[in-house]
Amino acid sequence: MPTYISYDYSSGVHAFDVLGDPVRRRILELLADGELTAGAIGAAIGDEFSISQPAVSQHLKVLRENGFASVRVDAQRRVYAVDASGLRDVDEWIGAFRRFWTPHLDALATEVARGKRERSRRRDKP
Repeated sequence: MPTYISYDYSSGVHAFDVLGDPVRRRILELLADGELTAGAIGAAIGDEFSISQPAVSQHLKVLRENGFASVRVDAQRRVYAVDASGLRDVDEWIGAFRRFWTPHLDALATEVARGKRERSRRRDKP
C-alpha cells in the first residue's frame, strides 16, 4: 500500500511556490551569509536580475509573509535575515524522500573510508 505525504496547504502560499522564483532563492542565498539591509539586497538583486527596488521589496514581502525572512528596524534601515521556520517546513516535506538518497550517501562514506584504509596500508608497507 502506498504511503502518502500529508502537507498542510492551508497556511497560505506553498513553500515551493515561494522558493520556485529565482529572485527569492537568490535573496535567501544572500541572507544565508548574514543580515543585510533592504538597500543592500535591492542593489545586489537589482544589478543581478535587472529589476527595480519596488520589485525587490515585493519579493522580500513574499519571503517575510511566508516565514522565510524576518525584518527588524534599525534606525532608518530595515535589516533582513533568514527565518528558519519556512525552511523547516520544506525540510519536513523533503524528509519523506530522504530514504531515496541516504543509503547511497552511507554507501559512499563506506567506500571513501575503505579507500583511505587501503591507501594508509600501502603507505605503511616498506
